[in-house]
Amino acid sequence: MNRERFVEVIRIVVQDAAVADTISLLSSPPGRRPKEDLVARSKWFNALSFQDRQQIERIIEMTERSAVFGIPCVLDGARAIEDPSDKGVVDLRYRRGDLDISLNDKTGPTLHDLLAP
Repeated sequence: MNRERFVEVIRIVVQDAAVADTISLLSSPPGRRPKEDLVARSKWFNALSFQDRQQIERIIEMTERSAVFGIPCVLDGARAIEDPSDKGVVDLRYRRGDLDISLNDKTGPTLHDLLAP
């Protein structure tokens, strides 16, 4: 695992999956008795024209990308999570057997640069 592979996996299993899951929820809420607000949104979404549903899906993709992009920004220190005058360092590590790698050290490209569209 390296930072490039990590970002690729995040893009697939988090970002892309969140988009697909959200669209699936809107299209067909799961369960015997889904929450009323979800059913109402689903009815509205399914009543839209094909073109309007596509626009909503693109908006969902934009939102998911933006939300997921913020996480590596925090991990890289590009977005502050505490007072800048007394700030710590977030170290994201991948460990397996004898392998111990920092995925967000300062020696390579930043995670958020790799994830940027």
